[in-house]
Amino acid sequence: MTASASGDPIQGAQEAGYEPDPHRWRALWVTLVAGFMSLLDVSIVAVALPSVQRGLDASPAQVQWVVSGYALAFALALVTAGRLGDALDRRRIFLLALSGFVVCSAACGAAPSITLLVVARLAQGLAAGFMAPQNSALIQQMFRGAERGRAFGFFGATVGISSAIGPLAGGLILALAAGDQGWRWIFYVNVPIGILAILLGRRLLPRTRRSGPQYVDLPGVLFLGLGVLALMYPLVQAGSGGFGGLWWMFLAGAAILFGFTRWQRRLVERNTQPLLDPRLFTAVRGYAVGAGVGTLYFIGFSGVWLVFALFYQDGLGFSPLRSGLAVTPFALGSACAAAIAGRLVDRLGRLLTVGGLTGVIAGLGGTALLLRFAPLDIAPWAAAPVLFLGGLGSGCVISPNITMTLRDVPVHMAGAAGGALQTGQRLGAAVGTAALPGLFYLVLGSGVGYRGALATALGAALLGMLASLALATSDWKRGRRTRQQHGKCPDDVANSPIHARQH
Repeated sequence: MTASASGDPIQGAQEAGYEPDPHRWRALWVTLVAGFMSLLDVSIVAVALPSVQRGLDASPAQVQWVVSGYALAFALALVTAGRLGDALDRRRIFLLALSGFVVCSAACGAAPSITLLVVARLAQGLAAGFMAPQNSALIQQMFRGAERGRAFGFFGATVGISSAIGPLAGGLILALAAGDQGWRWIFYVNVPIGILAILLGRRLLPRTRRSGPQYVDLPGVLFLGLGVLALMYPLVQAGSGGFGGLWWMFLAGAAILFGFTRWQRRLVERNTQPLLDPRLFTAVRGYAVGAGVGTLYFIGFSGVWLVFALFYQDGLGFSPLRSGLAVTPFALGSACAAAIAGRLVDRLGRLLTVGGLTGVIAGLGGTALLLRFAPLDIAPWAAAPVLFLGGLGSGCVISPNITMTLRDVPVHMAGAAGGALQTGQRLGAAVGTAALPGLFYLVLGSGVGYRGALATALGAALLGMLASLALATSDWKRGRRTRQQHGKCPDDVANSPIHARQH
């Protein structure tokens, strides 16, 4: 045992010469506000699509790209942006990306046509993708030990709440800014908040200290970008009915990513810095399992909000605001649990994720049954406490999983590791947001009605969460057996070759 002799499992990832930044907690809130805006923009726009379509006289296929184009550009940038932050300066990349996000938000709000809006959304998604991995990397850089768990708790709460609260936030803005042009304020609201975050970030965010020349793997950037594009493009096209003829892109994407993996291994053998070090998945404790748990969870988690919006607005005739309020208990439960879970993860470990996933499955499963069989005049109200239970579970999934996935990653790889983790989550979200509404409409067309369609779609979402639960449970049992055999987890991480390098 080396660095972890104190009993703190996070100590294996500590770097020599670490000194706490006195501004670290205030700097954290700057990054969380910026991250909240970028993740919120994935879901908040969905409730405004009918207004955008009317205001710009757009077709359904065109307006769908306002959502899917952002998600696609976001995912494409993540790993490359994380590596650039590691190699150059996370503070600089973060502030440049945030500035671009603010400018693109203003351009989206002012767009006179659907074509220019889609172009601005693609640019906005690219800026968000460059900003996102710097958030988790800056946490790795600024915090150690139990403080890192608390910081990741706040980060996980931001991820979960931003996804769940999007429908409510969009409904509130549309209710306050009435008319066919009210949707523009969904984008304009980012501008003053973003400018304030830029000013505070310039004062508070730490610079990344570098020792020696840094190499950026440009062939790897090309390989990974093409592979992610090939996997995600058919999924984002599914919303506009263009999925059928693109199945071959999944095979091409898998082949390209296989080539990418081989190239990264070759660079490691040559002792050259890869874009995404394969040893993250083999030598860093918890990273591979955490990435798998997060990807599977987001398949179900991300798609349910579109399904709820379709059910409440199209099926029950709710306004966007009322529809958002109906699912707010989930966001509240997630907010309550996430920050607390960040403090418990060192004590409970993967068991916390297992319990959280069980709570989410029980909450969403109970909601599906209530909305399917309870009288319609009371069903949304009866579902509220059950959704709150699901939110409590979600707060114990996203935040602890991010902590356990990234806490042992060496700081010089933190950006790329965070980008890869979020890329998996974006891929899972793309699968969920394409498959669940598609299944909803398919079942609805068979004549079973909106309640049957909702129950079927939520049941499908639970399959992804059950797969995530199975993986998390297996990891928890394996960890328990290891502790019984060795007393404590062996310090494989501190002795890993990727930790030998000082930063």
